[in-house]
Amino acid sequence: MTMRTRKLIGTALLLLLIVVYSLLALAVAIVLQLQNAGKVAELIYYVVAGTLWVIPAGAIIWWMQQPDFPAR
Repeated sequence: MTMRTRKLIGTALLLLLIVVYSLLALAVAIVLQLQNAGKVAELIYYVVAGTLWVIPAGAIIWWMQQPDFPAR
């Protein structure tokens, strides 16, 4: 697979990741009833949840940047 193809697929995956992750984080916050837990707990949750998406996004970006293998 060429780098150009990986970048196309990776870009689509990143967009999908952001949408799915944000909806999942919101659903978890609703299930945990964070609005009743207090402002500090809510802030801590959203700071942690807002930075955790970087781990899978970093893996996708790392995969996108892999060099092409020479043709055999």
